Amino acid sequence: MRHDATHTVALRKPPDRIGGVTSAGTSSLERAAVPPTPPGSGSIVSISQALNGNNNSLGLIRLVLASLVIFDHAFPLGDFGVDPVKELTQGQASLGSLAVGGFFAISGYLIAKSGMSGDVVQFMWRRTLRIFPAYWTVLLVTGFVIAPLIWWLGYGRELAGYFTPGGGVTYFLSNWTLRIGNYGIHDLLATTTPYGEIAGQSVFNGSIWTLIYEWNCYLIIAVMVLFGILRNARIIVPILTAFYFVLQIMAIVDLNAVGLVIPQLADPNGISLTFTFLLGSTLAVYSRTVPFDDRLGILSAILLLVTLRYGGFLTVGTIAGAYLVMYLAARLPAAVQWIGKKNDYSYGVYIYGFLVQQVLAYLGVQRLGYVPFVAISLLVTFGFAWLSWHGVEKWAMRLKNWGPGRGVRYWYDKVRTRFQRTGEAE
Repeated sequence: MRHDATHTVALRKPPDRIGGVTSAGTSSLERAAVPPTPPGSGSIVSISQALNGNNNSLGLIRLVLASLVIFDHAFPLGDFGVDPVKELTQGQASLGSLAVGGFFAISGYLIAKSGMSGDVVQFMWRRTLRIFPAYWTVLLVTGFVIAPLIWWLGYGRELAGYFTPGGGVTYFLSNWTLRIGNYGIHDLLATTTPYGEIAGQSVFNGSIWTLIYEWNCYLIIAVMVLFGILRNARIIVPILTAFYFVLQIMAIVDLNAVGLVIPQLADPNGISLTFTFLLGSTLAVYSRTVPFDDRLGILSAILLLVTLRYGGFLTVGTIAGAYLVMYLAARLPAAVQWIGKKNDYSYGVYIYGFLVQQVLAYLGVQRLGYVPFVAISLLVTFGFAWLSWHGVEKWAMRLKNWGPGRGVRYWYDKVRTRFQRTGEAE
């Protein structure tokens, strides 16, 4: 749950980090199925049993978190001042950064579970399918549909001038690897949106910066899958989490100290997000041991609220928040568990939300007021998310068991059989 105030409305420092949230965890198609504990059995119920495979509210929670980012971004993008959550938490967090943390905790849990069920080739293939097709699509939609229309119809310029260095091609090639090289395209929206004036540059999608941190967390899990750590040496997961907890404390006290010890890790967002992700992963590998308990759920909620208000959120509060989101996923009523189970729109809401709000701000929709601006933003964004899921994401995920998704063993046996047949023929 996180994190420093730079997280979402570090929005205000676009060259370094522009606010957003990430939701690119596993789809509902990949959640591990765990048989529930029979009611009245008298045994302690674990988190794994309480979440009960797909029969939980993780889909709903992720959709809510993605939506909260839109509420948060409406403040700088519509020029409505500062997110009040940031003031209430004494700058520790914004509404958007809380959503980011929730996503990373859930993603850490689901991704570790995914890693426990296959080999490293299957794991990386499925993670690639989940992240990149929809991400590349939003880059293409931005660079070759939305931006050219604004250039031509809004700015009244010749289209030939758009397809020059700094245009759509540059935008895609600068960002396609998840490392953001350009947030903007030419000078579009730089002086015609409230946020463009704040940032002093063109910005189309300020949410996508978190995806590289998500991907880096996937790579950590991939290494663990490769060496069998998740199955045979799971104690390493909480040890690594404790290491990042220490880094988090060091970063709070003096970020330069982290840079002196491990320069490659001297990134407060990287430390905090990885710490949160690994908390979720720790819950995953010990999910059959960690209890699901209403008292722990209430205690985690109290700790989260107290640390948000009075301090300590980045350490104790983050731990409490990681447990709380998993607790809520299991505790919320069964009537809402269908949301996000079959159709996961949360990633689409995330990657299109900022873009939609920027275009709406260019059209002057924010002049209607904060509530109408947010309402219209949600409506349009959910439309894009629907198209993203049904047009790109679910089709990509249908390839998860194709090719590399069959796993190393399958291809090893296939190649060995082919050589054996060749040898027999000779």
